[in-house]
Amino acid sequence: MDYTAKIARHVASIPRSGIRDFFELVQGRDDVISLGVGEPDFVTPWHIREAAIYSLEKGQTTYTSNLGLLSLRKSISKYVSGFFDVNYDPAKEVLVTVGVSEAIDIALRALLNPGEEVIYHEPCYVSYSPSIVMAHGVAVAVETTKEDGFSLKPEALEKVITPKSRILMLNFPTNPTGSVASNEDLEGIAKLAIKHDLIVLTDEIYSELRYDGIQHVSIASLPGMKERTILMHGFSKAFAMTGFRLGYACAPQPIIEAMMKIHQYSMLCAPIMSQNAAIEALENGGPQMLMMKESYHQRRDFLVKRFNEIGLDCHTPGGAFYVFPDIRKTGLSSKEFAMGLLEAESVAAVPGSAFGSSGEGFLRCCYATGMEDLRKAMESIERFVSKI
Repeated sequence: MDYTAKIARHVASIPRSGIRDFFELVQGRDDVISLGVGEPDFVTPWHIREAAIYSLEKGQTTYTSNLGLLSLRKSISKYVSGFFDVNYDPAKEVLVTVGVSEAIDIALRALLNPGEEVIYHEPCYVSYSPSIVMAHGVAVAVETTKEDGFSLKPEALEKVITPKSRILMLNFPTNPTGSVASNEDLEGIAKLAIKHDLIVLTDEIYSELRYDGIQHVSIASLPGMKERTILMHGFSKAFAMTGFRLGYACAPQPIIEAMMKIHQYSMLCAPIMSQNAAIEALENGGPQMLMMKESYHQRRDFLVKRFNEIGLDCHTPGGAFYVFPDIRKTGLSSKEFAMGLLEAESVAAVPGSAFGSSGEGFLRCCYATGMEDLRKAMESIERFVSKI
């Protein structure tokens, strides 16, 4: 059988994840220091794990409402009000999802008609463009630059808006660059969204991980934006709960209702044990989150300093747990540098090209790993660069 002819064309055209392809080379090697997969090196705090265990011990193993436990949605609403300064009705404007990835998927499918355009800034997380294509939309990338701190500039955004533009996707702090948007840029972007009647999907999964004392601002909190924004967040990064696979979307009730239709037929609901753990995280997880954040801050400062000492220009990211050094002066492509580093020094980092063409010439290094490994990794990178 010709299976190639049986695969849907829009799926066949999607490339495999550049991150996963690269790290398949690392599997089974215990000699590698990984600066790769964006996952906290901290174990989920015990009191959060205990809440999941207690849920099981009480026999709470059933389905929940399609929207999620009302008790969790109330906790989410309270948390979002305090942290993001946006108020949502927990009964109608909050949907609990299986990670932010599901929230992105069902939001795009709920809003897009075939052929409509979704604008996003690049370099970006590897799933954005494929998610748009799988929803039968047209992905439109706006390049961001090191000179602008990899922030999306309103003037660059305006150049790509067309009558077919339907959705704008934002991710600040950004994976892979750690960039944040200034209040001035966010205000300019908001004005364009209102002017051109765009719906904004804002992926704020790294929002707690902001450094240097700068307060995180969500575009949803700006005047005129709540009614046209889907605020998406989750528990993986700030609370070190990647394996719990839990996220949420906050939006006006008609949009949540449309997303819930897809959610109920494809996923039904998020796991009840994860939902109970998430309540504990929101209610009592603040101190541990701040401890993890301080550790990331120290690691960020160390990596930025070392990369610049080596001669690989590295901007100081305002958030997340990635640095994105410029390796162009070595004369190697991103993939050549990453493969060479892995083969010569057993250090794994992700080629910037995995995050879109504008990531070429850069390297994503995740600092969600121990400081001792970071020191060893930087010694290895310095040795590798000195030989080029």
